[in-house]
Amino acid sequence: MINLTSRFSLVVLLCSLSVAAAAAPKATVEDLAWMQGAWAGDLGPNRLEERWNAPRGGTLASLVRMTGEGGTSMVELIVIEEEAGSLVLRLQQWDPGFKPRTDGPQVFALESIGKKTVTWKALGSTGLQSLTYSRHGKRKFHVNGTTADGNAFTAKLRAVR
Repeated sequence: MINLTSRFSLVVLLCSLSVAAAAAPKATVEDLAWMQGAWAGDLGPNRLEERWNAPRGGTLASLVRMTGEGGTSMVELIVIEEEAGSLVLRLQQWDPGFKPRTDGPQVFALESIGKKTVTWKALGSTGLQSLTYSRHGKRKFHVNGTTADGNAFTAKLRAVR
């Protein structure tokens, strides 16, 4: 049985999604075809790898892996879906042993989209607060973000053959 607090949280989340979708820019996953490819680079002492599939069936997906001296520290699945004429990004992260970091995916609304740049705004207050992906020429792919505590990060990735 769902308690009153859980019901209220669900209603707030659904309302947030509806408001975000109504205010979000119009876009389809085909507008993000430039993200497709295999990308890798350093993020602090770690190595970040992202593998973006081609847009298909109203979705765009990526498998992300973070590795370092101690082995793989994180695996992440990102799915971008077409919803209400715009896009929604969901991501879920796992620690080694396929242990989820959170109970469910983190959800982001599309904030802005350009020729080869896209920015997402988190709908919750935990985890990442923003993400921006941008392509610079044929071989450079950047990921910029802000964590829940306000720290900014940049990963400058390069195409992997």
